[in-house]
Amino acid sequence: MNGTNRLEIVSPNNVLANAMLRSVDMVRPRLQATNPDRVAFCVGTQINGAPHLGTSLVQTAAFLLAKQTKRAFGVDTIVRFGALDNAPYDIQLDPETHHAYQQTYFHALGSDGVEDLLGKYYRAMFDSLADATGVDYEIETYTAQQADPAFRHEFLATLGRLDQIRWPLAPSHGQVHVRLPCPQCGWTEKRAERTRLIRTGSGGADFAAVCTDHGDYEVVVTADTSAYLDLATLYRNLVKERMAVRDHVTLSVMVKGGDWSYGCQLVDEAFAQLPGLAPPPRIFTPMVLTDTGAKLSKSLIRDGRVAPPPGARPWMLDVTDWEGDTDDFVDAMVWLVGKMLADPKHFYRSYTTAELDKIMTARPSATTTPRAREMNLYRRYFDLVAAGTKTIEVRVQYPNLRNLAAGDHIRFVCGRDDALTRVKRVARYSSFEEMLDTEGPERVNPTSPRDQQLANIRRIYGPEKEALGVLAIEIELIPGPIP
Repeated sequence: MNGTNRLEIVSPNNVLANAMLRSVDMVRPRLQATNPDRVAFCVGTQINGAPHLGTSLVQTAAFLLAKQTKRAFGVDTIVRFGALDNAPYDIQLDPETHHAYQQTYFHALGSDGVEDLLGKYYRAMFDSLADATGVDYEIETYTAQQADPAFRHEFLATLGRLDQIRWPLAPSHGQVHVRLPCPQCGWTEKRAERTRLIRTGSGGADFAAVCTDHGDYEVVVTADTSAYLDLATLYRNLVKERMAVRDHVTLSVMVKGGDWSYGCQLVDEAFAQLPGLAPPPRIFTPMVLTDTGAKLSKSLIRDGRVAPPPGARPWMLDVTDWEGDTDDFVDAMVWLVGKMLADPKHFYRSYTTAELDKIMTARPSATTTPRAREMNLYRRYFDLVAAGTKTIEVRVQYPNLRNLAAGDHIRFVCGRDDALTRVKRVARYSSFEEMLDTEGPERVNPTSPRDQQLANIRRIYGPEKEALGVLAIEIELIPGPIP
């Protein structure tokens, strides 16, 4: 660190750093091969309490990678958050067999309880990340995902080659963990020791299992049954990823913590036993390590089995301990992960808590640049905004724009150019025609007649997007050099 308090991250060279100029170029090969309409950056988290730094790092990376992909490759992007509400809420031992039984968060808390957890720990952060990056997001619980007929079809298809995939998915014993909760109490054998596949065919599969309280029971799994299908981590990822790569419109990119790089070797082995599909592209984010080189484990520290490592600030173990508000935390994470993404050798590596503490200490404590949403514009529209002649920007009511209000700032981006503006007013309309007639086409685009503008807007936004509602955002250019 020099006298200006600027930190230069020192990172060793690696294979990826030698192969790429930008961290986001990991996406390019599949983009070139498939030419999708959009890219979804998928990140999953067990919703079993307050997240720690490693979780927030992965989530922030997903948004920043989506932003960079949109800017670098000109393709629409979104972040998909998989809320793993099948995480164990409680675990008990069968007094006779000593087999572990578990109850998921969904079965213990219900849909409303899961929604409360999402609201408490994640939605505010995701809303703030969407504002900061201009990338929208969607949330899907595991409970909703496993009920999807496409997910169940994919699972049922794997059963025909269960003898081949069970060793990659459970290499120590070959017993894959298919958990089918007791329909009376919701408890299920954690490691599925006594769960048996009785029959499988094109229409579905029959399983037998044992409940500690209610004895033997059978479960029928088809595409449309309501039986809960709880798959262990590796099996769940195999099914989820196979379902994702069948989508030829949206390219799914899996964003995972660096510790997942080992597990994905086994998932890929299972893919190889089910010919016809290749795994989706994956990006592994930096791991947060202790001083010993082990992954930072909040649970081990919480249980008193290890002491907090050097540099592990309270907020690194529980992000709700951050001293500022959600926007301040998100701005800090965007700054930190942005530093990592600045060079592949910074991103494709790991960091100790002490090193991260040093990096965060160097973060500027104040900035003259206002917090701004980012929005991409075509060149012909960007030049009008930069000249101050386009004073109405038109968007549809995507969820990440739900809180847009007068006084907010928008940074419009086109390639390497940007223009900072202030929102004066936000008006909502039911159609583009109503918006143009009320606002006046000359304020939307002074160089184009009304009918041409309407045609151009509808080429960008189809009927399903217009049905979300139309926003007319009145803006004023902030003069002077752009920060």
